[in-house]
Amino acid sequence: MSASSRTPSRPAPAAPPAPAMPPARMTGRQKLVLTLLLGAQFMIAVDFSILNVALPVVGAGLGFALQDLQWIATAFALAAAGFTLLFGRVADLVGRKRLFLAGMAVLGLSSLLGGLATSPEVLLTARVLQGLATAAVTPAGLALLTTAFKEGPLRERALGLNGALMSAGFTAGAILGGLLTDLLSWRWAFLVNVPVAALVVALAPAVIADSRPAERPRLDVPGAAAVTGGLLLLVYGLTQAGATGWTTPATLVALLAGLALLVAFRSVEKRAAAPLVPVHILKRRSVVWGNVTGLIAFVTETSLVFLLTLYLQEVLGYTPFATGLAFGVLGVGTVIGGMLGGRAVGRYGNRRTIVAGGAVQALATLSLVALGTSGGWIWLLLAATFAGGVGNMLMIVGFMVTATSGLPDEEQGLATGLATMTQQVGITLGIPVMSAVATARMTALGDTGPAGVLSGVSVAVLVNSALVLAGAVLAGIFLKERRGR
Repeated sequence: MSASSRTPSRPAPAAPPAPAMPPARMTGRQKLVLTLLLGAQFMIAVDFSILNVALPVVGAGLGFALQDLQWIATAFALAAAGFTLLFGRVADLVGRKRLFLAGMAVLGLSSLLGGLATSPEVLLTARVLQGLATAAVTPAGLALLTTAFKEGPLRERALGLNGALMSAGFTAGAILGGLLTDLLSWRWAFLVNVPVAALVVALAPAVIADSRPAERPRLDVPGAAAVTGGLLLLVYGLTQAGATGWTTPATLVALLAGLALLVAFRSVEKRAAAPLVPVHILKRRSVVWGNVTGLIAFVTETSLVFLLTLYLQEVLGYTPFATGLAFGVLGVGTVIGGMLGGRAVGRYGNRRTIVAGGAVQALATLSLVALGTSGGWIWLLLAATFAGGVGNMLMIVGFMVTATSGLPDEEQGLATGLATMTQQVGITLGIPVMSAVATARMTALGDTGPAGVLSGVSVAVLVNSALVLAGAVLAGIFLKERRGR
């Protein structure tokens, strides 16, 4: 036997470990695009709530009857929710950048019209135009955002910041509306938009790259008419339910007709040559259950703000401005949750992020059942809304990532249109539903004083918490895990 054959074989030297991939970083241009788009989305979010605390002052200034004040909010909500899905497809037709710029221009001009209004008719016209501009800008801006960042950590971070600023915008709108109304005039709740819109329109053409499908799709007119009409009637019915009750003829007819048109829309889409929402999109688990989760997240948090406004003003005696300031803690929680959301999705996956966020929000909301009539309970409210805001934003970021992931760029306008429609319908749906629950409890007790309001709010808070928990459970069961790369 040779010496060489007796020599034991040596293992090959181990390959050196692969160098760790550096964390993805945004380029300077991407940061500029992100800043511009987030600024526009923040302004849109502020518009949802900036007039809420000023409605009585606006009504007195322009001669609105008390029962007609709701139309200042309803006119905006109808246009914003009803036309979102349609404009999401129009953005694919004419170009997302072009529609974004047109929407921002209309938003600035309609805000100027509202600030200079001298009659209820002019103000309501301005609110409808603001709603239409919102329906155009929000899905177009979100589609520009998702196509500017490839699927993965950067997109998740961008969507997290977008969600944080939008939720913070709702809170900031309440505070800013009270501040402007007290110090200047309710007209500045409109006029503050004008310079921001002008700045975005001036800078965006040079900063934002356009995005549209490679092949120009045709517009599905029957589908567009069915879904727009259905959403308009549904939102109208929901707002009427909050104002006049769920059993009035106007409410029932609007809700049933809206649901019938939405069912017809699905049937139309199955037969359309170029459907507004292709059936294969509606069969995607991520799109369906992502939007269900998002709907629950927006329904519960916006309606909780309404319930706690009742508590702060009717039970603790807070002024509208002090109420807005109390919700500043919620705004801080949503910003923190949004900043953490993208990282959480990247590290733990979308499903775990949604489930964890829902659990935190549900527990925080449930603790509010303990609220009492003394001023000392404000500390529980502040702590619970902060924690609930963090949890809610984890759900929302997880929803946005889920609902827009795994789709090609040519379908991002549609995906973001669906996500935006979910958001706006959720914002509109939550308040009348929770108002009906609280009112039913007060009616059963025969007490509309502070004790009755507190009891009604407590029951509605319990329902709210159960809804959040149901959303988290559904996400845990039906969503596939998608982890950032």
